Amino acid sequence: QVQLVESGGGLVQPGGSLRLSCAASGNIFDIYTMGWYRQAPGKQREFVASITRSGTTSYAMSVKGRFTISRDSAKNTVYLQMNSLKPEDTAVYFCRLYSTDSWGQGTQVTVSS
Repeated sequence: QVQLVESGGGLVQPGGSLRLSCAASGNIFDIYTMGWYRQAPGKQREFVASITRSGTTSYAMSVKGRFTISRDSAKNTVYLQMNSLKPEDTAVYFCRLYSTDSWGQGTQVTVSS
């Protein structure tokens, strides 16, 4: 069983930055691709970014150039650096471990003045 715990969410003004973290623990033999998703009120959960074991990254068009995903394999942790935040980035952000289809509980990000 794998546990994923997100942290780093909060309230930030438009144009500001936040850094999310997702720590994985439990029955992990190895961690391959991990990703970030988000779900805004009344909307479906959507892909934000992913990173493979080798460091290959992928981004949704809506965040490309503003968000950066990275990982620290020694710590089984993945990060999402979010810059130039917009009100439309407001959502609950979830991390996902693809190999076991495990999800964290989510962390709220609110972008508002």
